[in-house]
Amino acid sequence: MTSKKIAKLALEDGTIFTGVSFGAEGTKQAEVVFNTSMTGYQEILTDPSYSEQIVTMTYPMIGNYGVCSEDTESRKIHVSGFIVREPATVVSNHRSTSSLEEYLKTNGIVGISDIDTRALTRKLRIKGAMRGVISTEVLDNKELVDMARSYAGLVGRDIVKDVCRGEKCDWHEGYNSEFSGPHAEKHSKKYNIVAFDCGLKDNISRNLIEAGFNVTIMPASASFDEIMAVRPDGIFVSNGPGDPEPIKYTIETIKKLIDKHIPMFGICLGLQLIGQALGGKTYKLKFGHRGGNQPVKNLDTGRVEITSQNHGFAIDIDSLNKNDIRVTHINLNDNTLEGFAHNHLPLFAVQYHPEASPGPHDANYLFHEFYKMVKSGKALKKIGE
Repeated sequence: MTSKKIAKLALEDGTIFTGVSFGAEGTKQAEVVFNTSMTGYQEILTDPSYSEQIVTMTYPMIGNYGVCSEDTESRKIHVSGFIVREPATVVSNHRSTSSLEEYLKTNGIVGISDIDTRALTRKLRIKGAMRGVISTEVLDNKELVDMARSYAGLVGRDIVKDVCRGEKCDWHEGYNSEFSGPHAEKHSKKYNIVAFDCGLKDNISRNLIEAGFNVTIMPASASFDEIMAVRPDGIFVSNGPGDPEPIKYTIETIKKLIDKHIPMFGICLGLQLIGQALGGKTYKLKFGHRGGNQPVKNLDTGRVEITSQNHGFAIDIDSLNKNDIRVTHINLNDNTLEGFAHNHLPLFAVQYHPEASPGPHDANYLFHEFYKMVKSGKALKKIGE
């Protein structure tokens, strides 16, 4: 490490990791988490749900296929920092336009490599996600730990407002790849939906187009009257960062839309916001679910799906009204809630990411289920029949 610039990572418990600067120089406080995906680092970097998080990749070598401008999930990188064991020095994909390190430098993202990511991941699994700081500028250990402890954290803060679009826009882009999912047939009838942008990933919008919708994206702060002026056939509530509890402006609008019986589908943070609108309670997970290998059981069909996930909060299953709501999906690792549907209204939501970016395509059928629900205007008796 003598020939390269030193970088340090400090955690709130006093742990210090010393490594090599990888990316831009600087200092950044955030929550330190880990992701178990072997690929998809560019989608992870540009996922708005990672706002104010320093992401540790558990797979040892990252960056071997470089960066392609077509694979971003939003308009910019949202992670606060990036941690890898060994950055690939050779890029071997013909689509690549730059290396991962160049991409981080260009976008001002501080990274650190050459640390024991297994030890860091083990610590986060045992103690939970922690406040931390990553720096190439401040190298005094005590000062770094004090900075980590001074970070405000995610609980009780509205981070959605920092990542969502500021105005309404129409989305027209579908898939650019050969794969478009088993249910991505072109429908003769195109239904109009409004997608709440709480940190909406572009590949979700592409999947909605492929499923047969005309998509109007509106800010998370959009009012009930503004949404109804578009005359939507359905409502989609997107993924997003941080604690759902402070996003009361979206929750209140969702309540009014539910009262109108407009078909509704939510993903990730969207599930948590819809759940709160229905009276559910959320809590912070110890270290969250982040990766492309999370097993989820569909209780309606009995099938197990391998899913892509990225969330640090969850809905308490016991807080949902069992007369109105049925649990449709559970996580087989810890039995936490992964999906629910309303028994009487056209409404369902999942905690994981069926758009598979990054991740497997097992759950792509959910966009087709949304189309079926909008078409019928009725509650789904089974999801994934």
